[in-house]
Amino acid sequence: MSTQLLLKNKKLHLSSAGFSLIELMIVIAIIGILAVIAIPSYRNYTQRARFAEVVSAAETFKTAVALAIQQGVPLAELVSGAHGIPVSPAATKNLNTIEVDGGTITATGTDLVDNHTYILTPTPDGSVWNISGSCLDKGLCNA
Repeated sequence: MSTQLLLKNKKLHLSSAGFSLIELMIVIAIIGILAVIAIPSYRNYTQRARFAEVVSAAETFKTAVALAIQQGVPLAELVSGAHGIPVSPAATKNLNTIEVDGGTITATGTDLVDNHTYILTPTPDGSVWNISGSCLDKGLCNA
């Protein structure tokens, strides 16, 4: 008799297992809300990571311009390919161009970073660099 009672209890317990439709709808709604928040944040994160290549590539030019200024080369003569300043590197997946004109370095990203620019302008003595460009408005670089 006790085995029959155990079998009945197991059947009762098994038939009440599972999720109701409302519980499933609540879980789907929560996942949807999280996706709406996470997808734009992820896109911004990937753009910042991609734009880091543009900022990093500009550092080589920044060093070259600073050295030329310390050697007494006037700012007006500081252009790409002169006074130890490299020429613009070949375009990459994230970096389109880097140009130096009058000591000002302008690095431009590709379509993957919405063609944003990173501009470095030295003071006359080369000790301080002012950062500008469209990357500041989008939070891709820091001033």
